[in-house]
Amino acid sequence: MNPYLVGITGGIGSGKSTVSKILNVLGIKVYNSDEKAKFLMENDEVLLSNIQNHFGEEAYIDGKINKEYISNNVFYDNKKLQMMNTLVHPVVIEDFKKWCLKNKNQKFLIKESALLFSSNSYKDLDFIIYVYANKSLRISRILNRDKFRTRDEIKKIINNQIIEEEASKKADFILRNNEKSLLLPKVIDVLDKINSNIKTTS
Repeated sequence: MNPYLVGITGGIGSGKSTVSKILNVLGIKVYNSDEKAKFLMENDEVLLSNIQNHFGEEAYIDGKINKEYISNNVFYDNKKLQMMNTLVHPVVIEDFKKWCLKNKNQKFLIKESALLFSSNSYKDLDFIIYVYANKSLRISRILNRDKFRTRDEIKKIINNQIIEEEASKKADFILRNNEKSLLLPKVIDVLDKINSNIKTTS
């Protein structure tokens, strides 16, 4: 029997990585799409070459992604961002499939990605968890975490990401990470609900 595939998504600063870490501690394997994308952008020769062809040699410094250049020249230009996603998404999706095969003996596998909906990769998953936090809280978290970002930059990133109404409609579970109550019990509750759904449908 193949593992159940559970997607975790949410905008920058929502806390989706924290939720993934909790699930990992609970013994569930997690595929972090953002980390894998960065690794593949620097280690997959075909992808690296394609990025340089489209965005110039400046996209890399000594074989490593030039974050400042990409941030300034791609993230705030929708056409360039779409092109970058067109190059990177298929490679990450293929890598995720290989990862799933390697871990096919697991009951659950988690895919963490900010782009589950925009990449349409959510359609290949059994359950989707959307991690929600209000905008002001997300901005303060990112300012504390990413000292190199300005408030205006963060707002632009947030505005380019998930539309909350769309996410709420497509997600199976909404996990509110508002720091007003403990996160662990909420994660365990969602896991229990997923297990209940599996028993009902099997």
